[in-house]
Amino acid sequence: MTELFDEVDEEVRREQLKRLWDRYSIYIIALALLVIAAVGGWRGYQYVEAEKAAKASEAFNRAVELSEQGKHEEAEKAFAELVSKAPYGYRLLSRFRQAGEVASRDPKAAAKMFDDLAADGSVGAEQQELARIRAAGLLVDSATYADMKQRLEPETVPSAAFRHSARELLALSAFRANDTGQARLWLDQISADADTPPSLRSRAEALQALLPPVAKS
Repeated sequence: MTELFDEVDEEVRREQLKRLWDRYSIYIIALALLVIAAVGGWRGYQYVEAEKAAKASEAFNRAVELSEQGKHEEAEKAFAELVSKAPYGYRLLSRFRQAGEVASRDPKAAAKMFDDLAADGSVGAEQQELARIRAAGLLVDSATYADMKQRLEPETVPSAAFRHSARELLALSAFRANDTGQARLWLDQISADADTPPSLRSRAEALQALLPPVAKS
């Protein structure tokens, strides 16, 4: 008797499943096809992006080789092309490299390009700081100390990633402007910072030696 009931239950379940399948099979098939299409689309997208990245990597390396060979005009054009169509990472790197190539012929134009990078909200904070340093480095021989201070003073705080370079540039700018007090202020900060790189510390000491001695009271 138990086996009979089991067979009846099994038959009922099959009938229920058949009715469910007859009623919803079109939706189940559609959902399965949608999942397959989504997975295939994602795999296709990954493949296309990987291809783009590989091509951008090759083009970027060729542009770097042109730069290293002294072919700055060709390198500038190559980086400009990457800026216009490469994936984000290579596009950002190429913007920095393109500005660097422009610097060899027009420092002020290159500084403007770095300023544009520094003002770009889509660029990471550290990259923006680097762009500000690069722009200031190109202008240190022509900008006033007041302009340099406005540009760089925020980058001299202890938490700033490029504080050492910012302090050095400000010391150089102040020295150029014959403002020995401000030059000494930045050189003292360089000296007092235990994390100052040895090479930068040596340059700061050399500049310090060029300053007139502090007047005795």
